[in-house]
Amino acid sequence: MPQKDRTLHNNMRRRLQGAGLKAKKGLGQNFLVDDNIRDTIIDAACISSSDTIVEVGPGMGVLTEKLADLARRVVAVELDDNLAERLTRKLSRFNNLQIVHDDILQVDIKKVLGPETPYKVVANIPYYITSPILRYFSRNEVKPSLMIIMMQDEVAADITAKPGHMTFLSVSMQLFSLPEIVCKVPAASFYPSPKVDSAVVKFTMLDTPAVPVENIEDFLQLVHAGFAAPRKQMRNSLAVGLKLETQAAVVLLEKSGIDPQRRPGALTIEEWWGLYRNSGVGN
Repeated sequence: MPQKDRTLHNNMRRRLQGAGLKAKKGLGQNFLVDDNIRDTIIDAACISSSDTIVEVGPGMGVLTEKLADLARRVVAVELDDNLAERLTRKLSRFNNLQIVHDDILQVDIKKVLGPETPYKVVANIPYYITSPILRYFSRNEVKPSLMIIMMQDEVAADITAKPGHMTFLSVSMQLFSLPEIVCKVPAASFYPSPKVDSAVVKFTMLDTPAVPVENIEDFLQLVHAGFAAPRKQMRNSLAVGLKLETQAAVVLLEKSGIDPQRRPGALTIEEWWGLYRNSGVGN
């Protein structure tokens, strides 16, 4: 490990020890130590003095102080008892900062913010809850206008993939947003270092879904079925997912204008929508 990274790690270790804390592996805690990455996240969020920010997983407050300096209001949601208590004490000077000690997946964001409050999300979260958090915000009754989220590099690549390399996660997030990778983040930017590199992803949320789907859950059920065997041709993968005979899947695909020999990852969201309309899923 380069000396610079070693120094950053030692500094964070001392800060944790001084506060009587340590990273909890069970909560997937990896604390950001690189100020350059912090500043890149802040810049990507394009924060104005009128913004409301929901920060998920503030941890030691590396991002929180900067957010509170810039935004009109910051709601920081922290699950860890000790970290939530420490943040409340350490950042008490900020009148625009609210620390919510809770699991973000259990928080009624509409109740916390108010029904008409536009907001942005900034999150440096444990990898194991990335998908649940993305689902929580993208399908929330009160959606954010923008999300800046740190996640595993491989997951970021999946989410931002283009047709030819799409996954179920790609389709489900591109249905609601325009995702783009802001930067790659090496494992050494955290203490303790995770086993894999990360990436910061910017989600510009759409006002309406990318295709005019009336029942989101039924549509995604069809997409999930279509990716049942992602390495196989669509006729086989769809047959497996929908429990159809292969020939019935071929007929459905051809009716939707899709070559049965293509693979699930090659389809566009528009093609999935056409397939959904002809599938009868949900009827």
